[in-house]
Amino acid sequence: MKKNDIASIILIASISVAVAYFVGDAVIGKPSNESETVRTATPITADIKQPDPKIFSEDAINPTVEVEIGGE
Repeated sequence: MKKNDIASIILIASISVAVAYFVGDAVIGKPSNESETVRTATPITADIKQPDPKIFSEDAINPTVEVEIGGE
C-alpha cells in the first residue's frame, strides 16, 4: 500500500468515528440529574378475602362439565 492509501484510510476512519459519536450523542442523549418519583409496592399480607357468594356457590354452573346436545 502507498502512503496515500494509508492516509486516506485513516482520514475516512477518523471522520466515521466523529460522525458516529455525534449521531450516537444525538440519538441517546445525555443523562439528566432530575429526580424521579417511584410508586412503592404494597406489601403482601396473609389476609384472604372471601369470594363473592354469587359466583362461587354450590348451585353455580360448572363450565368444566362436558355437555352433549342431542345425544343417542
